[in-house]
Amino acid sequence: MAPDLNPPAGVDAFLAGIGWGDAEIQPIAGDASFRRYFRIVMPGRSAILMDAPPPHEDPRPFLRVARWLGERGFAAPAILGEQLDEGLVLLEDFGNARMRETVDAAPESELRLYEEAVDLLIRLHGHPAGPWRPYDLAEYQREAGLLVEWYCPAVSLDVDVEGYRAAWDAVLAPLANAPVVTVLRDYHAENLMLLEEGAQTLGLLDFQDALAGHPAYDLVSLLQDARREVPAALEAAMLDRYRRTTGVDASFEVAYHVLGAQRNAKIIGIFTRLWRRDGKPRYPALCPRVWGYLERDLAHPALAPVRGWFDAQIPPALRGDPIVLGA
Repeated sequence: MAPDLNPPAGVDAFLAGIGWGDAEIQPIAGDASFRRYFRIVMPGRSAILMDAPPPHEDPRPFLRVARWLGERGFAAPAILGEQLDEGLVLLEDFGNARMRETVDAAPESELRLYEEAVDLLIRLHGHPAGPWRPYDLAEYQREAGLLVEWYCPAVSLDVDVEGYRAAWDAVLAPLANAPVVTVLRDYHAENLMLLEEGAQTLGLLDFQDALAGHPAYDLVSLLQDARREVPAALEAAMLDRYRRTTGVDASFEVAYHVLGAQRNAKIIGIFTRLWRRDGKPRYPALCPRVWGYLERDLAHPALAPVRGWFDAQIPPALRGDPIVLGA
């Protein structure tokens, strides 16, 4: 399904009303949601238009988190204008230099930029969690359940769903009493922008789903990146950097692998759903990488109940791209 590159209805009046009339409107890449983005260009300045059309999208959570981050000195895009009933928001333009493409083009920058991304998380975790709903056991279970809801049927597997939930209950329960921080939930190299000016090096994107949860979650999101292969040695070094800087105890590494497994199970389910329900077939091709991360996490002793379920229910030959395996 080809993306719709036409500007949203009513955008000319919206832009004219906030001082951006007669601007050139250029489509840019969207994401896995219904949101679309356009670069708004005028002589000497530019901005980003977010089109988050109701009822599929609601830009209010994005605005709330962006302002919360900005008030605490983090580089979230400034809000230049909003028309919420139509889902239109004009944002500060962070440019085109994403961390992902920068590292791929200049591998010598990889260590430095991942260090900066880890240090940004450490600063974020120094603040009390924002006023977000909790990332609790029910939410973890709902997300992990996407694998059995979408992936397993796609590869013609009839699995023990109750046993799956019980295994996750067993490994997630120890996380209940952990410290709580703001969890951005999609913190990875394609959502980090390199900034040319100002005190901050990295700009933040795609944080509208923030919750109050475990500090290991966003570190996993960064270091077990579904869209970019992160070398195991780099992952280990950055996990060690976080632990040494913050002084967290050994339970943090346990939580890191538990939440890594939970997140990767969720992503496999989401990527399959994006294909089967939403007609976006490019995502399943990323599943083999995510399976690799998941199996790395499942090797940790704390994941024994979940690993046992996977060993019994999903043969290694059926762990991969659901389009290929379901053909």
